Amino acid sequence: MRLSDILENTGCRIVAGDAGTDISSVEYDSRKITRGGMFVAIKGFTSDGHDYVESCVSDCGAAAVLVQENNGRLDDSALRALSEKTGCVTVAAADTRRTLAQVTAAISGHPEEKLRICGITGTKGKTTSTFMLRAILEQSGIKAGLMGTVVNMVGDKRIHSEHTTPESHEIYSMMRGMVDSGATDLVMEVSSQGLKLDRVYGLRYKCACFTNLYEDHISQNEHPDMEDYLNCKLRLFDNCEYGIINRDCHCAGRVTEYAEGKCRIVTYGLEEGADVRAVNLRKERRGHITGTGFTIVSPFYNGELFVALPGEFNVYNALCAICCAGVLGVGFESVKSALAVVSVPGRVQPVPNSLGISILVDYAHNAAALESVISTLREYTEGRLITLFGCGGNRARSRRFEMGETSGRLSDITIITSDNPRKEEPAAILADIRTGIDKTDGYYEIIEDRTEAIYRAIAIARKGDTVLIAGKGHEDYQIFADRTIHYDDFEVAGEAVEKAEAGRL
Repeated sequence: MRLSDILENTGCRIVAGDAGTDISSVEYDSRKITRGGMFVAIKGFTSDGHDYVESCVSDCGAAAVLVQENNGRLDDSALRALSEKTGCVTVAAADTRRTLAQVTAAISGHPEEKLRICGITGTKGKTTSTFMLRAILEQSGIKAGLMGTVVNMVGDKRIHSEHTTPESHEIYSMMRGMVDSGATDLVMEVSSQGLKLDRVYGLRYKCACFTNLYEDHISQNEHPDMEDYLNCKLRLFDNCEYGIINRDCHCAGRVTEYAEGKCRIVTYGLEEGADVRAVNLRKERRGHITGTGFTIVSPFYNGELFVALPGEFNVYNALCAICCAGVLGVGFESVKSALAVVSVPGRVQPVPNSLGISILVDYAHNAAALESVISTLREYTEGRLITLFGCGGNRARSRRFEMGETSGRLSDITIITSDNPRKEEPAAILADIRTGIDKTDGYYEIIEDRTEAIYRAIAIARKGDTVLIAGKGHEDYQIFADRTIHYDDFEVAGEAVEKAEAGRL
């Protein structure tokens, strides 16, 4: 594609070189640049792409480089000299992050124009809500891609996720793949960092959803304070058709005020006044599935629903997905069918079994999250609650004491095991957890090998018990000092169930 066509409507300035030059690809990672491609220099938190401009041209054969105006490293004279020396085209932009989105969209053939996009932001619930909505769409026969924390789904491919919201370059590349595979819709988590760093610049959302806001991501490299955190999330409503807002969130008024006039607003919640409400909530267990039944009252659907995930917070997640489905015109039967069996990797994910017990895999890896999920599961558990967890190495030791004390206080049985020990001795981590649990009267066992521990937890469970396998969730690896191995709690639990059902555990 000609450089002049790629740069059309971007406002970029060609410093030196031929605008008619053909460009084969666009990259912002200097390690991936190939001959004939264009390198876009972005200043990050720990490195600056402008430091790699010359090597991308001289060593890798980049045909063009795009830099930030007044970048402090390469002025116009240096760019002209580079162009004269190598024949590359040098281009300057007011904002290379935004321009990266624009040029990637252009060279990808603008796939964003061929997809209905639903973006979901909020401190909690993004992952679960996106999986719920995608399940509903797929149930109705609509082919939909997914981008988020756990995994990216492009056609039949599952692509490992590095960030909740990837850089614009990856977003447009994956959207191209979705369109090519026949997808018409995209459901994506949109993080505050994704919005702040213009990773989603140029996208227009059919639905922009706001789930909730809690204190999180406040640090030097993320957000200086809660005001900045909220303001970044609000940017999701700047370019959307429908604004889907949790009316029960403490900052719902602020969010609604910002969205008004920008889009058509649909609210959801459990309290009076929401456009879409869940009422008559009731705890239910259907075989190995622990969930919640409720009545939906809305302009789109009215009737009984069951969501196959426990807890009031998952009713809120379901309501977010239901609002989007209603706006998109999906039928009620598809909503009912999808929510009744929905499963989210590592988010209170049920392990199928015929043992009469509930086995759930969850990502809870700190004391607050562990307390929340144990307290929720307690309400659904007829028998004993058995909690299995470990703590990661090379992380704050305080987390170990806190998680040990939490499980000992709230669980009937705790099995302490290894997580990702990294460069620490597993036994030392287990000893720290034991220090915390010894402050309680809770019964516990220590089994260092995680597989052995999972087998033990399921072996001792009786009908009506709940087994919570916590800490790693959707992770499919285990990190040791000298190696990283494939490891998936859900897979291991499934193997244990097979043995137990055959009477061999």
